[in-house]
Amino acid sequence: MNTTTGLSPEQKEQARHGEPIFPLIRYITTLSDRYPAVSAHWHDEAELTLITEGRCTYHVQLDTFEAKAGDILFVPPAALHSTTIPAGTQMQSVTYVFHMDFLGSSSTDICNLRYLTPIRRHTLLLPCLIPEDHPVFSRLRELFGRIEAVYAGRPPGYELTLRALLLCTLSALIPYGAEQDIRPQLEDEHTAKLKLVLEYIGEHYGEELTIPQLSRLCFFSEYHFMRFFKKYTGTSCLEYIKNLRLEKAASRLAQGGSSVLDISLSCGFSNLSYFYREFKKKYGMTPRQFIREVPELPFLPERMYSAGSVSPRSESRLSSTDTSS
Repeated sequence: MNTTTGLSPEQKEQARHGEPIFPLIRYITTLSDRYPAVSAHWHDEAELTLITEGRCTYHVQLDTFEAKAGDILFVPPAALHSTTIPAGTQMQSVTYVFHMDFLGSSSTDICNLRYLTPIRRHTLLLPCLIPEDHPVFSRLRELFGRIEAVYAGRPPGYELTLRALLLCTLSALIPYGAEQDIRPQLEDEHTAKLKLVLEYIGEHYGEELTIPQLSRLCFFSEYHFMRFFKKYTGTSCLEYIKNLRLEKAASRLAQGGSSVLDISLSCGFSNLSYFYREFKKKYGMTPRQFIREVPELPFLPERMYSAGSVSPRSESRLSSTDTSS
């Protein structure tokens, strides 16, 4: 069993997290100057993350959180989220991605009706950032350590134990959550507009994209749109588009079968020299070198998000502990 490894459908991550009968997987993510961000995306699963090194900025829906080594983060299902780091720094984290159905959210008992379904629907908002001075931090850190040990050791019944530990994690967070019947209208509007723009970029990254064109999707002025986009994604719109195009190009280069020129054009780069320059700046090698060295590249993402610059790695085997970027 390979166990470590209005929303926008393009920004929805297409990767399977775990297996249908065991929808839980552990990821190690390393961000550095080479991969400085996990771009905005969403998926049906929830995330529980421990920052093990460095610091970063998390964007969850329209909220921003500054996290550092030792902090724990919880991202609810179907929440748009991204991560960025300051220039010249490195961040590493361990993340467990799990589907709420694994915890029993498809049943009709009181636990699902009172807690799990509201968490899925975002009407019960649990804390996203749990720093060391939070009252529940010690309990969560203990639970995270037990999850790590059980996931690595896989003793008999480990699946049941992991389910129990994740339920204990949510139970520990619930007293610090907030019930919300209706989210503020402006927040919903801004989230919908951001997802609309990300969806459009994801569908048209191979074509010419301009700020005036994208700002009209939101009915914003160009100035307001650029500030809005950077505030909620952590990067400028043009940088986001360039990184997406480079990631798409790297993915196609790794697959082979097409020329560098064809790939650059299909990914939105009309100038081959510019593509070479930006590709080398991002990956530290030219596209042709990249093709030759793909089998040995330790930083090639095994899990490519549908848009953006990212280098998360899932462990292909439970015994694999290499976390080099």
